[in-house]
Order: sequence, then structure tokens, then C-alpha cells
Amino acid sequence: MKYAGRSIRGICLGLLTLLLPCSNTACDSDPEPADGSTVSATAFGPEQLGVIVNDADPASLHIAEYYVKRRRIPAGNVVHTSFVPGDSVMRPEVFQVIRNEVDRQTPAAVQAYALTWTVPYRVGCMSITTAFAAGFDADFCSLGCKSTRPSPYFNSRSRRPHTDFGWRPTMMLAGTRVSDVEALIDRGIAADGSNPRGTAYLLSTDDRQRNTRARFYPGIRLLQSDRFSIEVINANSLHHRDDVMFYFTGLARVAGIDTNHFLPGAIADHLTSSGGRLPDSRQMSSLRWLEAGATGSYGTVAEPCNFVEKFPRPNLVIDTYLNGETLLESYWKSVEWPGQGIFIGEPLATPFPP
Repeated sequence: MKYAGRSIRGICLGLLTLLLPCSNTACDSDPEPADGSTVSATAFGPEQLGVIVNDADPASLHIAEYYVKRRRIPAGNVVHTSFVPGDSVMRPEVFQVIRNEVDRQTPAAVQAYALTWTVPYRVGCMSITTAFAAGFDADFCSLGCKSTRPSPYFNSRSRRPHTDFGWRPTMMLAGTRVSDVEALIDRGIAADGSNPRGTAYLLSTDDRQRNTRARFYPGIRLLQSDRFSIEVINANSLHHRDDVMFYFTGLARVAGIDTNHFLPGAIADHLTSSGGRLPDSRQMSSLRWLEAGATGSYGTVAEPCNFVEKFPRPNLVIDTYLNGETLLESYWKSVEWPGQGIFIGEPLATPFPP
């Protein structure tokens, strides 16, 4: 329903913004999409996903083969490159050669990418998922607590990001072992159309520096509780829950995540400085969420400070996912400044019907 050019939900959200304590303009609970577009009726699926494989990495080859077969990705969407595996950080000049090769091979219909390795996770100062999505650009990075280049895909209604914005949002099929990635892929596929009756757990912690997203929680509970079970909990950890579909928190390390049961398609992350340094973080790696059973997670690969714009907005993740978009779309549309953040998980998981 529309009223005076805006939806009733948009009007309610605008009023809610006035009621919530905010420190910047990003505090609105669920802003109207900035691009003014309408939702495409065309679903995002295997035909729009390119799979990038490192031919010099046996694990990458295996993961790509498994994923292409399980998700029925068109053979023409498999993009080959080759580089010596093992390093966490790739030099920008090396990356540029690889991305040029990838661009030449990518069919025009491909709108997003899946990477089939865990390292490298970074290109210079950028996350490798944003580097593949938009190209390497130092404006995506920051030295000190500064803003970075925004994403035009943020909070948009686009189902064709490359067609609309020239970006191919990218997600990494990551894991410590190949068997972990196979299990991740299987969970993503099991999630499709499951319409789970789970719970979104929003934890407000005592870590003031990392708890900056908690100000969105009242709005989420107000606007989504008629669609999904929402629990806002004042605690540092969650234990022995058997219905976790969303888990958002802010801590350097999160205890007890493996005591919970994550439903297929579940999304979970923790706001901290280096969760995206996947195998070598001094904090808790975002991989731990996937190992505990989540299907998607996120972390930053370089010091982001605690800007909420550099992390997933839980309100936008939940709303977009519940509206029937894929895990990749829902996560990417929730991050305004994604240059330092890495997206990991099974991109095409779609638990909720549109």
C-alpha cells in the first residue's frame, strides 16, 4: 500500500527514527531504498552466479566442482584463474591481472560471484570479496577512523547489481577444511524454500565499543515481530538454543556458539575489528560461525573502527532475507561501506519464499 508516494512501512520507519536515540544519520531502522527502484519479479539464481576457481589450488578445484554440481551452475559460468595459493594477502598489482582475466571470461548474464578458496581473503587493504565485486580502489580502505567508499547496492531493490551498478557482489565459499565447505554448501541447499520457524537473537553486550548495532534492535522487534520471532537479549553469549536463524552481537570473541543449533540458511556475525582475517585472526574468526552451523557470516579484514556502516545492518539483513532474497543479496544490501568486509557463506541459500 502506498500513501503520498511512500509505503506505510516507510512512514512508520520515519517516525521510529525520531524516537530512537541516534548518533548519526545511519541510525534509521530500515530506510527506504535510495535508488527509488521497484523490486524485480525475476529471481536471482544459478544462472546469474559466476564461480571463480583457482586452478593451482586442489582444494579450490574440488570445492568448485562440488558446488557447480550441487547448485547446477551453468558450465559457462565457471571462471578459471591460477595463482600460487597460501598467502592471506594478495598484492593489488597481482590481483588486477587476475581480475582482468576473470572479466574477460565472465558471461554478461552473471550478476555476482562465488570464490572457492579461503585465502587470500584480502587484496592490499581491501577485502577480496569487495575487490572482485567492484575492483581494487584505495578509497574502499581507511587509515584511521574514516569513512570509505559507499556501495550503490546498499539497501537497493536491485536484483541485477551488475546491470544496474556495474558491481558483481561476491561471497566466499570458505572453510578450514574442504569437508567444512561441502557441509556449508549442503546447508545452503537444504535451506531453500524451508520457511523456517526459527528465532532472530539480537544480543546487546557489555562491550560498549562493539555493541554499536544494538540501537537498531528496538526497531527490528517493533517492525518484524509479526513476521518472525525476535528476541533481544542483554547478554554476552547465547547457549543451548535449538532454533537459531539469525544471531547478531558485538564482541571480540563469542563463547558457546557451538552449543546452539543453527537452522539451514542461518546468518550470524559479531562486530569486531578482525573477524574477517579468516585463518589468522587474533580475535574470533568469522569461520567459527560457519563451523558452528551458520550458512553465512561476515567480518572485517583491516581495522574498521566501530562504524556501523562497515558492518551488516541486522534490520536490513533480516527484512531482505524474509522478503525471499538470497543470502548473498540480503547480506550485501545491508553493508553501506563494504570495502574492508568479507562475505562468507553459501550465496544462493533462499529459506524464505518471496
